[in-house]
Amino acid sequence: MKKLLLVSTITALTLTSVVSVPQAQAANIAQSVCEYVAADDKRRMRSFLKTNKLKIRNIFDGIQCNGKNLLEFAASAGSIDTGSMIISKLPKSVVSDNLALIQTGSQPLIDAANERVSS
Repeated sequence: MKKLLLVSTITALTLTSVVSVPQAQAANIAQSVCEYVAADDKRRMRSFLKTNKLKIRNIFDGIQCNGKNLLEFAASAGSIDTGSMIISKLPKSVVSDNLALIQTGSQPLIDAANERVSS
């Protein structure tokens, strides 16, 4: 009886910890990526993405920073280095779709996006 109780308790604890951890990690990943974009820290962002085995093109649709996608947020924050990196890692079609959103941003990002779309 004790073994059954022990096994069921361990199983219940394991299942609850597995379910709650990924949601917390996703929030932390999004927050960290947004902080790196806001700080225009391309080196730390690359390191963070590599450590967590993430790619910009895979997380781009799922992350919103202040209600904006990563590219629009980089343009509004004036993050030229990280914005250029994001542009280079995204497919041309995604950059083309977001071209109108970054028109109010800094000119180097607009130029990088236009060059990416036209190449």
